Amino acid sequence: MSLDSTVGLARPQTKSLRATIPEGIVAYLGIHAGDKLDWVMENSETGERIVVVKKAKALASVEKQSKKRK
Repeated sequence: MSLDSTVGLARPQTKSLRATIPEGIVAYLGIHAGDKLDWVMENSETGERIVVVKKAKALASVEKQSKKRK
């Protein structure tokens, strides 16, 4: 399945961008407002850039935050 989103500025005067997650992806991942997402950047064998997005496991996101504070 392929779905499209439009990218816009997250905040004026920043380089951050924001995209809306299509309803089909929201339902498929079972995500809700406030959930954390894990983003992994990869390169395919042909050099294509790929981003894999997964719903973060609650325990994993807590561990990551703990490591950042150390």
